[in-house]
Amino acid sequence: MIRVLGKGLTAQAIKKSFENVTLYDDSDFNSYDLDSKDITIVSPGIPPYNNMVKNANNIQSDYDLIYENMPFSIWISGTNGKTTTTQMIQHLLKDKGSVCGGNIGTPVTLLDKKAPIWILETSSFTFHYIKRAKPNLYILLPISEDHISWHGSFEEYKRAKLKPLDMMGEGEIAIIPEEFKDYPTSAMKITYKNSDDLCEFFNIEKSSIKFKEPFLIDAILSLAAKKILFDEIDYENINSFKVDKHKVEEFKDIDNRLWIDDSKATNVDATIKALESYKDKKIFLILGGDDKGADLKPLFDYIKAFDIEIFAIGSNEDRIYQFCKEYNIKISKCSILEKAVKRIAQKHDKNSLAVLSPAAASLDQYSSYKQRGEEFKKFVSSLSLN
Repeated sequence: MIRVLGKGLTAQAIKKSFENVTLYDDSDFNSYDLDSKDITIVSPGIPPYNNMVKNANNIQSDYDLIYENMPFSIWISGTNGKTTTTQMIQHLLKDKGSVCGGNIGTPVTLLDKKAPIWILETSSFTFHYIKRAKPNLYILLPISEDHISWHGSFEEYKRAKLKPLDMMGEGEIAIIPEEFKDYPTSAMKITYKNSDDLCEFFNIEKSSIKFKEPFLIDAILSLAAKKILFDEIDYENINSFKVDKHKVEEFKDIDNRLWIDDSKATNVDATIKALESYKDKKIFLILGGDDKGADLKPLFDYIKAFDIEIFAIGSNEDRIYQFCKEYNIKISKCSILEKAVKRIAQKHDKNSLAVLSPAAASLDQYSSYKQRGEEFKKFVSSLSLN
């Protein structure tokens, strides 16, 4: 008997893959046997303080459920860039028979167990509940403050991201940021401070890669994965990869002015990385949404010397306003995205840059970051009709 807390995509995949599976959510948890020792799988979106989790025994993750049948696996995690890195590695290894899934696309219980390689984007939520599953190659992108309300603290969030190292063994490899070089593990550790460190270690020519930050390090880590597995550095293939929409996506309006849709930037670190390549320009930046209780100060410390003007939207508009006043940064309170676009359009020219990089989630006003990004492009497009 397998009991699953949650009824979403992960839960439905388990029910499809196994017999004797019962799904529970908060509405019917009163029928749950609190003394049962049956395997209990927690859907990754359910936090540890949820009443169902606190009253369940024998908790595991869906990764644990299929671990014994998992082929060679590459796990990718970190605060930003894990989706792109996962997609890039799949792009490089698909001719080797790899499949990808996990936190994106196909849940692990539905992946082809006959495939020679699994490439899994794995979240800190999943790591929190894992008991024994582990990767053969773990790629950890830099960690910055995120999901504090779910984990309870930044330290707990980092602890979750490092958890795979606890279970990895000899012959397995972990590529991790240098700040964790002393973290104990039986796996071989390859540490890095930046993309130059990775290029030097793996003998990768940065100039042969078409991507700039924030995607450059994703591309280098992907090339490193193929180098480790097959001793190949595939510049041609990585340069043919196309980044998803809403990730530092450049486009121009009818007046040939540059706009950037970076709606995927749902935390401070993502916005900092998005702005890195444009810091010498005049920037009109749209910020705001549900910041999940994150510390916004590092963002303002970073942009305080920029030629920048902020256009605040969303539920944390007042917080952004207070930071702008503290740092003496010009700000317009716009509340909604359409108003921000219209106000920017009155000032924007061919030498400046207009960016939606909210450093916040979208759920206070939109169903997803994708919807927010599409609305942004629609509003910019509609400027040509005025």
